[in-house]
Amino acid sequence: MTVVRPVSHEDRLSLIEHLDELRTRLIICIGVFVVAFSICYWQNNWLLHTINRPLEQTQNLNGKKRSKDPLEESARFSVRTGKAQEATVAALRSMDRLLAIQARDPSISAVERLQMRATRQQLQIAAVATAAAAAAVPTNTARQPITLGVTEPFLTTFQVAGYAAILLSMPFLLWQAYAFILPAFEPAERRVALPLMLLVPFLFVAGVAFGYFVALPRAINFLQNFNDDNFDILIRAADYYRFSIILLAIIGLLFQIPVGVLAVTRLGIISARTLARNRGYIILALSIVAAVATPTPDPVTMVVAMAPLVVLFEFSVLLARIFERRREKAEAEEALAVDDDAVS
Repeated sequence: MTVVRPVSHEDRLSLIEHLDELRTRLIICIGVFVVAFSICYWQNNWLLHTINRPLEQTQNLNGKKRSKDPLEESARFSVRTGKAQEATVAALRSMDRLLAIQARDPSISAVERLQMRATRQQLQIAAVATAAAAAAVPTNTARQPITLGVTEPFLTTFQVAGYAAILLSMPFLLWQAYAFILPAFEPAERRVALPLMLLVPFLFVAGVAFGYFVALPRAINFLQNFNDDNFDILIRAADYYRFSIILLAIIGLLFQIPVGVLAVTRLGIISARTLARNRGYIILALSIVAAVATPTPDPVTMVVAMAPLVVLFEFSVLLARIFERRREKAEAEEALAVDDDAVS
């Protein structure tokens, strides 16, 4: 039995055959997940760097505005000290060259020439030492999550690769789930379910992308700078990655609103006009969902997560109205054709 295409509605399978199909699809899903996990674990360095980027962007080491976070101020001091040492090296070498030029002046006495030579040696020693100190300033001053256990770096990397593998294989997993339950739908229901199921993976990926580029940096920036003058803010890797994955997954699931709206309207459970008339209550419900679903208590993350939900709701209502008009037009044409046949 193939697992590429779904079973037809007209096919009659026994319970054993259904279980065999389910087992086959589960094996294929596990195989796809293993392949995706292998790729993610192979590229774990790039993957961790990508997830850490929103955390790195919360630091302001080169701006004029100072931070209240002691650790960030220490990193800022290291950066500024390195730049000052580089400038000092240039100044010391310029003074050395100036003394070398002055030492060639015939009017300079032998004693003064000896003093200049000794000063030049001191300047050269100071320049070499300052250059070495400037070179020793850490180049990687970006904020990184910390680990506390011996095995935590490996286990955390393993976890992140697993989460990324689920995200990467999600479109295929959703297709297999859809193909397994599709035979239960009537042909008319299948025409409704097919476009909706095809929307699910794309909307999920769009939600994850929105969460990564918009919601996650703002949430981290707000939380990491909240009362930062009272804490030495150290971020544990496992907690940070868990927070990031949960936030991205929740926003990806919340982006499925158009699928739900189109499903209930196309199945005739509720009309687009009713949804539009109760828009205020629905927006209130979306704000509550955004407040409860986002794992942060700050209003910034809630508003950022709620805004696209409202846009998606309005867009889905617009699509539902278009589909309803097309359906009403088709029903009217069909009724008119029936009347014509009856008259004939």
